[in-house]
Amino acid sequence: MSTVGGERLGLPGVQIQPRPGAGAPELPDSLTSRSWIVADAETGEVLAAKNAHWPLAPASTLKMLFADTLIPKFDEDETHTVSREELEAVGPGSSLVGIKEGLTYTVRDLWLGVFLRSGNDAVHVLSAMNDGVDKTVREMNEHARELGATDTHVVSPDGYDADGQVSSAYDLTLIARSGMQKPKFREYAATVRARFPGEVKKGEDGKRKRETFEIQNTNRLLTGDVGLEPYDGIAGVKNGYTSKAGSTFTGVAQRGDRVLLVTAMHPEEGSVRVYKETAELLDWGFEAAGKVEPVGELVPPEGAQDGEGKNTDDRPGDPADAGARPGGHTAAGAHDSSDGAGTALMVVAAALAVLGAGAWGVHRRWPLPALSGLGRGTRDRAVLGSPENPDPLDRAETPGKRPDTPGGATGPAAGGEG
Repeated sequence: MSTVGGERLGLPGVQIQPRPGAGAPELPDSLTSRSWIVADAETGEVLAAKNAHWPLAPASTLKMLFADTLIPKFDEDETHTVSREELEAVGPGSSLVGIKEGLTYTVRDLWLGVFLRSGNDAVHVLSAMNDGVDKTVREMNEHARELGATDTHVVSPDGYDADGQVSSAYDLTLIARSGMQKPKFREYAATVRARFPGEVKKGEDGKRKRETFEIQNTNRLLTGDVGLEPYDGIAGVKNGYTSKAGSTFTGVAQRGDRVLLVTAMHPEEGSVRVYKETAELLDWGFEAAGKVEPVGELVPPEGAQDGEGKNTDDRPGDPADAGARPGGHTAAGAHDSSDGAGTALMVVAAALAVLGAGAWGVHRRWPLPALSGLGRGTRDRAVLGSPENPDPLDRAETPGKRPDTPGGATGPAAGGEG
């Protein structure tokens, strides 16, 4: 295996080094994932790993690389009318958000379809807007090299199983760390639910209106599931599942001042097992931090400076970014905060985040921007289809409606193949 990030990360099996007398916790004995990694997202220190560089099928976690590569290219208010050709290459049984030929969508719509429903249809439309799948795949591979993700080889931009398409727990963690530097990536990854544009129909008043339906994030650590509570402090990132690859997941979570990234790949069981193991590794990491010696590091990308964040779709160091809040619903049980007290709390949080970001630059290598305000416990902002997210046609809410597309609500982890 590769030794990027340190010699021990190229060794097979579990790599961990407790500090003598520090009382480091034991790793969970229930772990079945073939490959996993626990890393400090701020310092880049790898706290523990198993087969970190083992090349495995990534499934839809590869969409993190797709998003990290393409998000800076488009304004989220840009609109696009979908053609039949753009949807023809979507693989059979794919996870879909329900995009329809001949209808118009904003770039924001499409990204929410990618992040929340893992929509391969949305990936192919965005790829078409980027002058095609071939160019997009080439740029994704180039960006992987820039990040130091040398285990990763992209064949299909949506993560749909393809010969030779691989990544690793180490690489997916690097990719997630890079993506979380971007404000829009952070926003989309933390969004729990939103309304997505559906069919255009004529109402009782004779006017044509755009229906909407609710989409919910397939990241079960954000939403919860039967026998699985949402993880406190979670702020993204991306899950994946195919029948060939099994389940994969990369998650980022914060407790106090510490932010951890965990990737788990190919546990023995399907369904929610990958989320349970990720939660167990996060719990272990928060307890073990300071009690174990790092066994490696997350390398910064080409050109990154120590102590500097990298915001490629926002101005570097923009104070407004530190207090940014995600659009759509961003937490289970989230509530409206349009009153004065809620606004005041947001201002205070933004100020603290800016101060914290200044402190990070002193002792942290390529730190993430503030994650406060993302994931569990955040407040709502404008939902998809609201006046803040306009559409060429008015949108009429259709409660409970789901996209009428094969695979739109299937698959134990990512909603179908890829």
